[in-house]
Amino acid sequence: MRKTFPLEVEGLQPPRVVEGVKHEVRKYVKRERKKKLPEGVDFWDFACRVGGAEASAVAVHLEEVTKGIDAAVGEGREAVFVEILAKPGTRTKREKGAKKSAE
Repeated sequence: MRKTFPLEVEGLQPPRVVEGVKHEVRKYVKRERKKKLPEGVDFWDFACRVGGAEASAVAVHLEEVTKGIDAAVGEGREAVFVEILAKPGTRTKREKGAKKSAE
């Protein structure tokens, strides 16, 4: 998905517009994750970019997309550009002695 969403829509409250944008992003990700995986692939990975315009979009992790949308709203932008591209991903095994990075 590569789309520029307007944040100011006549007749709608701004918070409802933002929630609509987030809903469409979540719906797209859910639909892409349901697609059949190619052979030798463990999961669907996503390459994401968010910004006020396509030229100024910054690469972010999928979990940070909604925060990027909120940041665009906080900056007072009239639109937000969201790009989410599904790509195949494979898990890598950790070494036996390695600790989890979340600790």
